[in-house]
Amino acid sequence: MKRRELIRNAGALAILSGLSCQPVWGRPLPSGLFTLGVAAGDPLPDGFVIWTRLAPAPHEPGSGMPMAAVPVRWQVALDERFTQVLASGETLARPELGHSVHVEVDGLAPARPYWYRFRAGNEQSPVGTVRTAPALGAGAERIRLGVAGCQHYEGGYFTAYRHLAEEGELDAVFHYGDYIYEHSPQRGCPRGADHEPFCLRLHDTDEIFSLDDYRRRYALYKSDPDLQAAHAAAAFLHTWDDHDVENNWAGDFDENGTPPEVFALRRAGAMQAWYENMPVRRAQFPQAGRLRMYRRLDYGNLLRVHLLDTRQYRTDQLCDAAESEICRQPGAEGPSHMLGTEQEAWLAHGLRGEQRWNLVAQQVMVMPFAYPESRKAGVINTDSWGGYPDARQRLVRSIAEQGQGNVVIATGDVHKHHAGVLPSIEGDLSSAPVATEYVCSSISSGGDGSDMPVGWEGIDERNPHTALVNDQRGYQVFDITSAAWTTRVMAVDRVSVPDSPRHEVARFVTEPGRPGLHRV
Repeated sequence: MKRRELIRNAGALAILSGLSCQPVWGRPLPSGLFTLGVAAGDPLPDGFVIWTRLAPAPHEPGSGMPMAAVPVRWQVALDERFTQVLASGETLARPELGHSVHVEVDGLAPARPYWYRFRAGNEQSPVGTVRTAPALGAGAERIRLGVAGCQHYEGGYFTAYRHLAEEGELDAVFHYGDYIYEHSPQRGCPRGADHEPFCLRLHDTDEIFSLDDYRRRYALYKSDPDLQAAHAAAAFLHTWDDHDVENNWAGDFDENGTPPEVFALRRAGAMQAWYENMPVRRAQFPQAGRLRMYRRLDYGNLLRVHLLDTRQYRTDQLCDAAESEICRQPGAEGPSHMLGTEQEAWLAHGLRGEQRWNLVAQQVMVMPFAYPESRKAGVINTDSWGGYPDARQRLVRSIAEQGQGNVVIATGDVHKHHAGVLPSIEGDLSSAPVATEYVCSSISSGGDGSDMPVGWEGIDERNPHTALVNDQRGYQVFDITSAAWTTRVMAVDRVSVPDSPRHEVARFVTEPGRPGLHRV
């Protein structure tokens, strides 16, 4: 059985992709193979995914690797010194997949930490740690999840990730997307007093379109030591948003009016690169230019996590005040979709579980939000669920009918911390809430920020269903028990300087069966 297990681990990905599982490289490898670190993801009660990618020259085409399959050995142990190795094997890092490695480890005990590492040639990777989920149906006293995303490399340092890594014993980190930004240098940088872009670090290539472009951009971001520290500290639950492909993309459309058959080429390359660089399972392997990203994870009888895809199945964005033709015109025939019919049904069914809490982990703000009149694109963010009101009402009905009052929504995208509730009646902010929503700010996108954005004074009066607006960079931590859901909103003082301290912006509590929140 051990020999069969070894063969299965070595050949599973090769079989999936229709490639030979025989290694073809026997010469010495370049030095510095593990420059991009290690990562783990999608924990189950008996295991998880472990990941690395060989890249001795990460910023060059091909990352400095030979165009051949390379054997990589892996180990999982009960202790960080690897005196008690429980599982090990060998797999192949293939050039067709950017020399990435995804190992699905199983056969482990639930609800405990493990340590893992890789070896290729004569080099050993850094060590990572990851916790398995509680057993299905088992009682779980406490689950702790981090929330993070929107990490524009040029906008600031990733110091928030270092602080997140130091939170200690996180069961996982939900990453809501925008792991990379696809655009050319300086396009998304903060603006100085002279309105010129102020970039702390620069993208090293122009806007990206090809698979190799995306691979190099991931390598640039993954070279950051603070991001590597966060990955080594806990499992990540990865989703994507727009910049992982192209700004504001929606289904078959980009924001520039590119013919769908041409945009499909870019999207396929971006999806393959996302798979290659994320610690996700073979179920997320890209096929025919598509990838099923949405999936579900359970943490005993305490928590069910629904990871949603609000990009691949949505209809085009509704035109806003700044757009004219490349968008969906008001009054267009037929219902709008954010999730697509299949994913909507999948979510509704999953909300019927026996878990105490449901976390709807997705990308763009669900609750309505009225922006300042000075916003050029208008008072509604049409890229959010606000631009898809009929889709939002279908979601509200599903939550009201199936959620049992225990649904919390985690969101990112807007580079600000928000906390509020999802009203039950479209257009009536004072109607009974059906869910609580916590919107997490960015890691670095948008620059240092401030407590309250300039020009947003009085925004609270326009949004009585919300309890927080904060424009600083940071992350959030969910501390979940059967009695309460506690959210700590964390901010880094400045992302324009390295090693900036953090502080707690706010702390909220949500009670089961009572959508809403109160500050503590």
